[in-house]
Amino acid sequence: MVGASESGEVVIGAVPDKAAGERLDKVLAKVFPPHSRSQLQVWLKEGRITLANEIPSGRLSVAGGEVLRLQMPPLTQIEWVAEPLPLSVVHQDEHIVVIDKPCGLVVHPGAGNPAGTLANAILHQYPATGALPRAGIVHRLDKDTSGLLVVALTELARRELIRGLEARVISREYLAVVNGRPISGGTVDASIGRHPRNRLKMAVTSKGRPAVTHYRLGQRFRSHTLLKLQLQTGRTHQIRVHMAHLGFPLVGDPVYGGRFQLPPRSSPQLIAALQGFQRQALHASVLALAHPATGESLRWESVVPSDFAALTDALSIDAAIEA
Repeated sequence: MVGASESGEVVIGAVPDKAAGERLDKVLAKVFPPHSRSQLQVWLKEGRITLANEIPSGRLSVAGGEVLRLQMPPLTQIEWVAEPLPLSVVHQDEHIVVIDKPCGLVVHPGAGNPAGTLANAILHQYPATGALPRAGIVHRLDKDTSGLLVVALTELARRELIRGLEARVISREYLAVVNGRPISGGTVDASIGRHPRNRLKMAVTSKGRPAVTHYRLGQRFRSHTLLKLQLQTGRTHQIRVHMAHLGFPLVGDPVYGGRFQLPPRSSPQLIAALQGFQRQALHASVLALAHPATGESLRWESVVPSDFAALTDALSIDAAIEA
């Protein structure tokens, strides 16, 4: 149940009977979908979640049936300005729009990028998103990662898309060129959190949040590999961190790529291609989901951008010469 408040939306929810005996902070996501467990725990600590007009402890053992009240924080994105920027739209209807994001485009305004972002462009082309948190953007891509992402145009769609992401029923597939030659495909199941010494980086750490990446071999080159990857979770820099953790960092990754190395006997063309690739070689190639309003199964595929194609072409030519 949703109500109105001067300080933000009020949502009322009940603890499921089958959750009896569990800790309150563990069941909040079941009471207030589609908000994430981590976000709800923050709101609990801020006193935004109450039980019988009191702020409960997250360690409270619930009996089932308790009625909780969530005071949502007011929207803070009013400073985001609509800008007439180009968008590559591959699908749109009254509920969602799917964007093919180019490399170099930041998704959200932030420190150092107050404007000129995907969100600014969406607010201009789809003004109704101004009433939605984060302009309807429910997942993001790094600035220098290209490819597909979905944006909600209605609150119904936003909530269903978030629910789909958390339930892992929205499929996101990526292409990446990595340094090295993995023997086979596999799965990386390793928690990701802030780097213990460099707070600008993420790292595999036991104190992080669960993160799972599936990968399989696409094309082998002499000293590099094209991988096809699928996200089971969506942590910051997840693919980049997981591949570096395995010892196969992405080509061109300025943060996790390590020291630049050239394969032995590299041709001038290959040297130019590798040195000239100035971003992580990562492309969100496939997006598949059930439409949030109709339930229809939808799937989109993005052609790799020209710089990515030029890189794999150079690696293919080099491999053929050496064969």
